[in-house]
Amino acid sequence: MEEMVKEVCQHPRLNEKAPDSEAITTHGKIKLSDYKNKWVVMFSHPADFTPVCTTEFVAFSKANEEFQKRNTQLIGLSIDSIHAHLGWVQSIEKNFGVKVPFPIIADLDMKVANLYGMIHPAAGSTAAVRSVFIIDDEGILKAMIHYPMSNGRNIDEVIRLLDALQTSKKNGVATPANWKPGDKVIVPPPQTQDDMYKRKDMGYEYIDWYLCFKEL
Repeated sequence: MEEMVKEVCQHPRLNEKAPDSEAITTHGKIKLSDYKNKWVVMFSHPADFTPVCTTEFVAFSKANEEFQKRNTQLIGLSIDSIHAHLGWVQSIEKNFGVKVPFPIIADLDMKVANLYGMIHPAAGSTAAVRSVFIIDDEGILKAMIHYPMSNGRNIDEVIRLLDALQTSKKNGVATPANWKPGDKVIVPPPQTQDDMYKRKDMGYEYIDWYLCFKEL
């Protein structure tokens, strides 16, 4: 039991520093710290030359400019060799007319995958599941999502979540369900009884003392 708890605790946790280690990629060696002052979306896929992963890489590549507009670097990863990555990138360009503009980590020793808890034995013992990690411009892990091997990700949702996280950090607010840029945000709840009673008179869209909205 102690070993299991220790193993779980080694995986990254929200609002803590994201693990940083040097990795070989299709763009040369990189470290997370190379992207200081930028946000990072690192995503893993089970294997090169597989159908679902291919559709995801095409979609991420097409959306790369949207991530760049948000000061965000995309980084892919799988437990494949650099040569497999290079061959797959070439195949994607040949078959879809899309260049993959971001680095792909060749994680043959599973070092990064294990650091980030991407290996889920019940889903597959030798491949990383579909994970997404959003890391802010100070190297803090802000969100992580895991998907099964059978189902591709919605890139629009990754962008929406990135927008929400950046909005929350910049403005000190929360975002409601289905929020998108331009929608009202949630004001943090009051911390004292006095503040609770003042809520109605603060100019917010008042639903109850614990739920108030405002425009940005």
